[in-house]
Amino acid sequence: MLDVTAPDSTRVSVRTAEPRDVAGLLDAYEWLFAAPGTRPDDWDVQAAGARLLEVMTIEQCTVLVAERGQDLVGFCTAYLDIISVRFGRRCWLEDLAVHPAHRSTGIGALLLGQAKVWAARRRADHMELDSALARTDAHRFYDRHDPSWHSLCFGWRLSRADTVGGAVQPAAARTAAPAGNGEQS
Repeated sequence: MLDVTAPDSTRVSVRTAEPRDVAGLLDAYEWLFAAPGTRPDDWDVQAAGARLLEVMTIEQCTVLVAERGQDLVGFCTAYLDIISVRFGRRCWLEDLAVHPAHRSTGIGALLLGQAKVWAARRRADHMELDSALARTDAHRFYDRHDPSWHSLCFGWRLSRADTVGGAVQPAAARTAAPAGNGEQS
């Protein structure tokens, strides 16, 4: 556990999450869903709770929580994933959120710093994250922490409909033609 004083002179503890934290963490995901964020169409709180518990058991993953006293005020998740030929081992910072009432107090910086320490201790060469274009406040925060580069990320949701007989189907092949006379309403 890391116990530090945030820039606003209050004590903040950063530690690895435990199963007892799951309910509070699930509530905290609402901070990510608030505007300018969005709730994923397929968000399922029970499935998310099961995933959090699973992540807590995997050595290549961590969930860090920031607390002031007994209050959860921030969290982040980090995952060691690929070994890139060009860049080496990557750590992916998936979620980083601070309670809206505690933003701009140094908690995000503490979580980001501890995620970097966690990744470096596990021989990661770099850490990356993606952030929706609408999250301009988050981008200013990340820029203040001197990223080595910026990039644009593209993503695709995958489903079983994307494959037929084990082969990926092009998007055009997955789009069904309208029924009837071919006119669209």
